Amino acid sequence: MPKKSERLTALPAGLVPLLTMPQIETYYGVSDWQILQWIKQGMPTVPFAGRQRRFDLAKVQAWMAEQDADSSEQLVAASA
Repeated sequence: MPKKSERLTALPAGLVPLLTMPQIETYYGVSDWQILQWIKQGMPTVPFAGRQRRFDLAKVQAWMAEQDADSSEQLVAASA
């Protein structure tokens, strides 16, 4: 019987898995509290069965880049 690692298949083009909260915490290396703060600030989530949330990594990365750009603009304005 093949090992699990040998049974991996590529995702169809355009199909991206949604991450769970523990996975997004691990990806960014932060706590669940920080993720909840980001959600309050507008980080995009995808509703999922029950009360769970999932995260589309591409949308979260775009949101994080936007937040970084906003914070650097604020630093430049403050130093001027």
